[in-house]
Amino acid sequence: MGSGYSFRPRLRALALAAAACAAGIALGRWQTHRAEEKRAAAAAEKRLSLRGEFLARYTILLDNRLHQGRPGYVVVAPLRLAGQSRCVLVERGWIAAGPRRDSPPAVETPAGEQTVEGRALDHLPRALDLGKQEREGQVRQNVEVAGFASWSGLTLESYVLEQHSALDDGLVRDWPRADAGAERNEAYALQWYSLAALAVALFLVLSVRKKRE
Repeated sequence: MGSGYSFRPRLRALALAAAACAAGIALGRWQTHRAEEKRAAAAAEKRLSLRGEFLARYTILLDNRLHQGRPGYVVVAPLRLAGQSRCVLVERGWIAAGPRRDSPPAVETPAGEQTVEGRALDHLPRALDLGKQEREGQVRQNVEVAGFASWSGLTLESYVLEQHSALDDGLVRDWPRADAGAERNEAYALQWYSLAALAVALFLVLSVRKKRE
């Protein structure tokens, strides 16, 4: 009797290949969805130009913010809109930390009315905070619009402005793009889809066995 090859898959190998393929496709689709979300957010971003005066006495520093590996703070201050009593929280920029943690750096605030341009955000970016409640004082880990309004007594708009326009204040405004990381998500998606395809290919190859005479 001549010899040849036959396709004889094992049930266990089939189950493992199916699980790996399903996981790869699911994770690939999730990464693709994340990339699409980021690109949609960038396309829908709202640019604003506001005129008003910074209320320097309410300036706060968001702690543990890194820029190019250096520790520092993100400076946040309310801008009282010209001719109004309402204010907008402005994410003004980044400032490096000083040599002593118990002595926050001094922040320069331009006096008088200023034109501030930037991108409207739903909220300020948050950092990991193990505390259960929002801390008060000049240096904080995170802040929400409602919490800031309660602390300051100011009437705030619901949105936050990420400042992009230049001012003579020495702050760094090197903000990440709204679609930052979309390319990375797409690369991860390709890796997961490739893993799914590899699982199928290995199953097919290992299921082909030589016939016995």
